[in-house]
Parts: sequence; structure tokens; C-alpha cells
Amino acid sequence: MNKEIKALKKERIDLYLVFVLDETRSQIQAKIKKNLILVNNNQVKPNFVLNIGDLITIKEEEKIDYLKAINLDLEVIYEDNYLAVINKPQGLITHPGHSYQGITLINGLKYLFPKLSNFENDPLRPGVVHRLDKETSGIMIIAKDEEAHKLLKEAFQRRKIQKVYEAIVHKPFLETTFTIDLPIKRHELKRQKMAVNLEGRKALTKGFLISQTDKYSYLKLELITGRTHQLRVHLSYIGHPILGDEIYGFKKDTNRLYLHAKAITFNHPITKKELRFETKLPNYFIEKLNELRLI
Repeated sequence: MNKEIKALKKERIDLYLVFVLDETRSQIQAKIKKNLILVNNNQVKPNFVLNIGDLITIKEEEKIDYLKAINLDLEVIYEDNYLAVINKPQGLITHPGHSYQGITLINGLKYLFPKLSNFENDPLRPGVVHRLDKETSGIMIIAKDEEAHKLLKEAFQRRKIQKVYEAIVHKPFLETTFTIDLPIKRHELKRQKMAVNLEGRKALTKGFLISQTDKYSYLKLELITGRTHQLRVHLSYIGHPILGDEIYGFKKDTNRLYLHAKAITFNHPITKKELRFETKLPNYFIEKLNELRLI
């Protein structure tokens, strides 16, 4: 059922609705972009300025069954009775949460795998051992079995799983290899962001230059620790934000984030055999490398 309210003051619509609805600004902006919020029956942008008396229509969003099996054409790189390794496409959220209950990777996993782990009884994250940001593409391990999930989680915590990423970043580097050892903590004012903070948790990133021009660099990155947004925060802090990173980099420099989880190496939790898997770069990533003359 739609809800209609009249604006009582002149203000940006996203800011105005924060105080009217029990939702965050980012949730309101997402609804505006989906055309679920109209002004005088017209589509608007999140920065639209209301006038007194404007009629705001808030449409009810269609609820998605976040555990429904949906064919998302996910690439399965490896599978056995205990785990699977998949290639997550860019633009897909890993699992639903309070701020998002639309289609996620979980729907695709439920379609592919009849059995997924239910470790720690979390119904929103069946099989999810680790996450990738929505805009990050690439390789992920999925657990089918509770024991495998537990052991994989412990391996991540003990830094026994090697994760390699590739990224396009702004500006050339003076060195061909580098290490960033800077602690990370949630931003004190902008709670959806992370930031370098001496009181934060240890975060370690290793980088290797693949190629560069006078404006951009193409990097291989090893994630030694796995903090939220670690690569994005670290690279931005040293003056080389990832291309397309609107949160930690430059606004509107491109319509995609050029960060890809390329490879992962780990010991199988049950057989103990060392496994290594690698994914190809997405076509749009290769096209951008060519466009920027990085390959």
C-alpha cells in the first residue's frame, strides 16, 4: 500500500525523509533510485529539493524471498561434497541484511546447491564463509557442510587462506612492490565507511605493480588480513584510490569499481589437500585495461 505525505519545509528529499521515515539516508536514496519515491507523481533524484506542499508518494517495495532459489547463471569453478568455489559477478550483494532484502548471491547459491552449511544458525548467510563487496567481482569459497564451514572460518581467522586481487588505481607508483601496514576502524562520523585509525584492527596489504601509465596503475594485491573495505581504504589512504570507487575515491570517474578477486589458495578443510583456483578478469575489466593502455 502506497503512503503519501506533504512536504512541510524546503529541503533535499533524502535528508527530509530521514526524519519522517524510520530509515537511513542510504536506504531512502536506494528507494529513490528505484523510483519507489515520487514527488508530485514525478521521478526525482536523491538531491531533489522539496518545496512546501509537494506531494511525496512512497511506494511499497515488492518483497523478495531471500532464500528462494533463483538461477543467476553463477560460474562454478570447483565443487565437492564439502564446499564449492564460485565466481561472484560485480553488482551482486553477497547476502541480505536489514538494509537490503532484494536478490543476492544467496538466491543463486540456493539454486545451485541443494545443501548449504547452516553454521551458527544464521538463516541469512547459508554457506557464506567470507564476503565480497557488492561492486567487487571474483572468487569465493562456499561451504556445504557445517564442519567444513567451521574449519574454513578458522583458516581465514588464522590467515591460512591466500587471497589475490587485481585492481586499476589512480596515479603511477614510484616502486614496483609495496606493503601497507595500517590499522583500520569504522569511521567515527560516517558509520558505513571504514578509515585508517591507530586504534583500529591490524590490516596488512601487499602490492605488486603489473603496469602503469602517467595516470593509472594496474596492480596485483595480496590481502594478508581481511578487514572490511581493506583494499579500498588502504589504497585511498596512500593516494591511489581504486578506479570507480565513489566511497573512497573520486565521484563519478567511471560507472564500475575495478577490483577483482582473482585467485585463492587454501588447504581443503577435510582432505587437507592444497587447492588453488583462479578466475579470468571480467570482459569490462579487460576492456578498461586496453582503453587505459595498461595491457
